[in-house]
Formats: sequence, structure tokens, C-alpha cells
Amino acid sequence: MNDMPKITQDMINLYDRFTHVTRDRAAYLDDLAKIVGDRATAERVTALIQANAGATPVTPENDPRLTIESVTLPNGLVGYLAMPKGEARKAPAVVVIHENRGLVPHIKDVVRRVAAEGFVAFGPDYLAPLGGTPEDEDLGRDMIAKLERPAVIDLSLKAIDYLRGHAACNGKVGVVGFCWGGGIANATAVAAGDKLQAAVAYYGAQPKAEDVSKIRARMMLHYAGEDERINAGIDAYKAALEANKTAHEIFVYPGAQHAFNNDSAPARFHQEASALAWGRTIGMFKSALA
Repeated sequence: MNDMPKITQDMINLYDRFTHVTRDRAAYLDDLAKIVGDRATAERVTALIQANAGATPVTPENDPRLTIESVTLPNGLVGYLAMPKGEARKAPAVVVIHENRGLVPHIKDVVRRVAAEGFVAFGPDYLAPLGGTPEDEDLGRDMIAKLERPAVIDLSLKAIDYLRGHAACNGKVGVVGFCWGGGIANATAVAAGDKLQAAVAYYGAQPKAEDVSKIRARMMLHYAGEDERINAGIDAYKAALEANKTAHEIFVYPGAQHAFNNDSAPARFHQEASALAWGRTIGMFKSALA
């Protein structure tokens, strides 16, 4: 098969099952080859569905507007910090929680994008306790699966405390997470109480309904219309947020795929949904963290 086949929902569903459930690349490629005709074409299709670590960033590492540094603290917190350069007044802060591959170049770019909007932005490496984010994304996913939830949430809380005490921060902090990080953003909102003023979850797993009463942050939840696995939890989460009178907004983007914000994954990136969700996210942070 010489021509590249059209990327279909079945192909994307197979990839989603591989990355979030089985983590068995060989079996995934065998199943995809049955659809596209052969293993070589399956590899080419996968290159369009998966993220590209070498994609051109939206906000470059040498952006003159920003001060950027890597952070390693004695308490085990490791990550990537970016903030506006030369700001005279203190700014609100945002923790950026990565996907299930670790603190990859795309997420560092998102940290810089947040900083370029006027925030002190910090992306923790949740894989630091296991040696840090690897270049091999399949290995990163395997490492994510080994993390224990209490330790993950503890790291989130350390990141919030770090930013609250940072000299450039006004003391108000939000979190935004994507995919695996979206679920962690939700869980962090449950655990952080009054320390957290705003949380945004992109296509993230929802917390238990009985835990929603603990949330004190203003919530914004973005979901992809073609994300059956994650969307199954929307109704129960919405009902719990409403029952507890938690300030929240929920947006579902028709036609968008899971990971629609990731512009380094061509087949799943949705320009319109991404831009709309980003504008809403930054707008909410500017309102809630002022």
C-alpha cells in the first residue's frame, strides 16, 4: 500500500486504547495493519496520530519576553519554570500538568505559552521520582502507570506551595492539565482546598462524585466530542458540581478528538477547538487569579 489512507475514527480509537489501556505497541500495530493493509503503513499512520517531539513550538525557548529556568528543589520538586521578563508587579501563577508521556517538549511549550500570557508558569515533571521524563514516549507511558496517586497529588501540592511562595507570584495559583494531567488537575482541585483558586482540565478523568464537595477552586472542563472513554464521566461530574454549587463551566467541542489541543499530533489537533478552549482558559485564569 503506497498511498497514505485517510485517518479514521477506528484508527484513532485503536491508538487511544494502546496509549491509555494496553500500552502494547506491537499488538496495536498488528491491529492497525489489519485496517490499513500492512505494518509499514501502520507505522506511517501512527506517525500522524502520535505526538511529534520535534514539532515547531508556538512559543520558542528563546522568546525574549520570558525568563525560563529548570527547577530542582530539595523536596523532590523538579520542573520547568517560565515567567514574563521584567514585570514590576507580582503575577498570578499556573501549574501546567503534563500528559501521560511526561514533561515533553510540547508541554514545555505550553508552559511558555501560559507565561507569555502574563503568568508565572511551572510544569512539574511527575516522572522525576523515577528518573525523569525519558525520550522514549512508550517508556514514559509505562513509567506513568507505575506512579502512585498519593505521591502524584503530593507533588501537585508542593508545586502549588512553591508558586504561592515565589517572589514573582501574587499568591494566587491555578492549575491546567491535559489528558492524564487533566485527571490530575481534577484530583488536585479536590486535594488543594483553599490553596487553589482555579483549575482547568482538558479531557481529563473525573474525580469521584463524593469528593467534589472538597473543591474550592473555580473549575473549567474541556472535552472532545469524539472522546467516548472520557466523556462517559461528564454527567456524574456535572451533577456533583451542581449539587455542591461549585463554580464551573463545561465545554464539549463537536468533532474534536482526545488531545485536540496538542498541535504536535497532526491527526488529532483541532485548530478551532484548541483556539477556543485556550482563549476560555486564559480568560478564566485572568479573572479568577487577579
